[in-house]
Amino acid sequence: MDKKVYIGLGSNMGNKSENIAKAIDFVACIEGVNIKKVSSLYLTAPWGRTDQDDFINQVIEIETDLSALNLLYCLQDIEIKLGRHRDGKWGPRIIDLDILIYGEETSLLEELQVPHPYLLERLFVLIPLAEINSEMELPDGSKIREVLSRERALTEGNDIIKL
Repeated sequence: MDKKVYIGLGSNMGNKSENIAKAIDFVACIEGVNIKKVSSLYLTAPWGRTDQDDFINQVIEIETDLSALNLLYCLQDIEIKLGRHRDGKWGPRIIDLDILIYGEETSLLEELQVPHPYLLERLFVLIPLAEINSEMELPDGSKIREVLSRERALTEGNDIIKL
């Protein structure tokens, strides 16, 4: 049975919009993956490590019959094809592809944690998630609109600009 999966995309190096578009094209070519929805692009300040360029972020909804780990390996392969180098946690990157939610499943493996461990803290994924599924119930049982409202209040002044 196909799983509904949400993937966060981000880029803050080179032609950011083009990097994301290329990554989506590669995701669309993965056997067993069907892209269902694509959010708008959002310009966002860096999170975690702030001494770098702003990001462009986006979220896509896919359906897949791949396991979470197989999907992760496919996404990491796409990152490598697009020139990503892992130079430290939260550093600049040509492309970043994160599995945010993988159906109803949870995983606490060293290489993959789903739901994404920082999902509820990152407006740059919550806002595009709400755009493509405004009625989403998050893994902790909360509604995305409630979490988004709370996070916006906590991070007032951190602008996220829809492109």
